[in-house]
Amino acid sequence: MCAYIPSFTYPNPIYQPATRVIAAIQPNSFNPTTQMLVTTTVTHHYAPGMVVRFDIPLGFGMQGLNQHVGTILTIPTTTTFTTDLDVSKFDPFVLPATFPPAYQDALVVPVGDTGNYNLALQNVLPTGSNIYF
Repeated sequence: MCAYIPSFTYPNPIYQPATRVIAAIQPNSFNPTTQMLVTTTVTHHYAPGMVVRFDIPLGFGMQGLNQHVGTILTIPTTTTFTTDLDVSKFDPFVLPATFPPAYQDALVVPVGDTGNYNLALQNVLPTGSNIYF
């Protein structure tokens, strides 16, 4: 969990994989020109090979990433993942300073997979979840 409080979030929705609110995006310190590190506000239940789209509203910076699609490469923690997108040349991702939020949250939206994603997901999803793509 992080300190950012989104306007909404459902930690364990019935339909998985779930859209998640983004708390931070930065170039991956180990490979900044070919990967980025994304932090979500709650456990994301994602797996390597999953394809996700980024919805970055105005006010969050990093508009170059808006509507881009990337593949998840690694899962360092339950609330972070790396993708194959290079964000090193984009404006930095920032959280709006106003609270309560009068904006749409930045989101990561699952849109597909590159292969054996559904098999990998069986080990990370909450019990009772349904996988839909």
